Amino acid sequence: MKYSKKIVGKIGNEDIIAHNILYENGFEFEILNLGGIITKIITPDKDNNLENIVVGYNSIDSYKANPSYMGAIIGRTSGRINEGIIKIENKEYKLFKNYGENQGHGGKFGFDKKIYEVESIEAGNSITLKLKAFSKDMEENYPGNLDVEVSFKLSENFHIKQIYKAYTDKTTLVNMTNHTYFNLSGNLKESITKQCMKVDSNYILELDKNCIPTGKYINVEKTPFDFRYLKCIGQDIDDKEDKQILVGFGYDHVFMLNKGYIHLEDNMSKRAMDITTNQDCVVIYSMNFTDELTLYNNKTKQRRYGICFETQAPPIGHNMCVLENSILNKGSIYNQVTEYKFYNIND
Repeated sequence: MKYSKKIVGKIGNEDIIAHNILYENGFEFEILNLGGIITKIITPDKDNNLENIVVGYNSIDSYKANPSYMGAIIGRTSGRINEGIIKIENKEYKLFKNYGENQGHGGKFGFDKKIYEVESIEAGNSITLKLKAFSKDMEENYPGNLDVEVSFKLSENFHIKQIYKAYTDKTTLVNMTNHTYFNLSGNLKESITKQCMKVDSNYILELDKNCIPTGKYINVEKTPFDFRYLKCIGQDIDDKEDKQILVGFGYDHVFMLNKGYIHLEDNMSKRAMDITTNQDCVVIYSMNFTDELTLYNNKTKQRRYGICFETQAPPIGHNMCVLENSILNKGSIYNQVTEYKFYNIND
């Protein structure tokens, strides 16, 4: 195992540092102290070709802008908040509206824009990168000083464990996630619509025309959202009869989880990944829109060349529904765990 770090740019007077971990079997992971952005997860295909299975940009300047939140830590809250208004302990807070009439992914300067302090901890053949940051009281109009710690523990057997912790001195909202776009074809060779997915979920949350939860649950049975059994992502992604597909222009929905399990596989490369989490739901986003920035394959506007699995508490919808799921009380500890296991399906 080799751990290295390299200055790759600057924001103001602060260095942007890429932290890289490389195992002898070719498993490689790279993350920036900027936004905790994952730029590389390299795994072998069926022929032992080592390729990147996450989507990323071709320049550090693009990661500074990062309009698609590529690979980043999201916080204080992930997803949209209806009208950018929350109420905590009977006090109303008006958040910055960066998603039209709503707030999204923590506001104008969310956790995806922070420069994290990074500590490396080696233990045997595993290594943990511990990212720390501070969010001051009323940052983006959220109450409470918040200490944040996100750890990425890597093991040689193609395993990544993400552990999120946060501590507050005032009751606030915390609902963090990771916004990595996966593509198991390797080096963005194929659209994710050709890959297959399984999600342990019986219900999604109904969304309004602005992708805000209404508070209603929809049973996935006999809908394009039924991934209880392995199904190709592209099979129903453009169903013109389903109102929820039309709202999201594909998948951009809250899947309520039973036992916190998600599976993705690619039949050509034979790569597969399992995700397990202690969170109540996963927002699955099939990259239905693209930004103008160039990806590392030197192409732009590659719609549906990545898929996000945003494990989290449900986003806050109409009438502040499910807001209580994101409350972090003074003196309590926010604790979110999501694990990724990468392998080949012919193993």
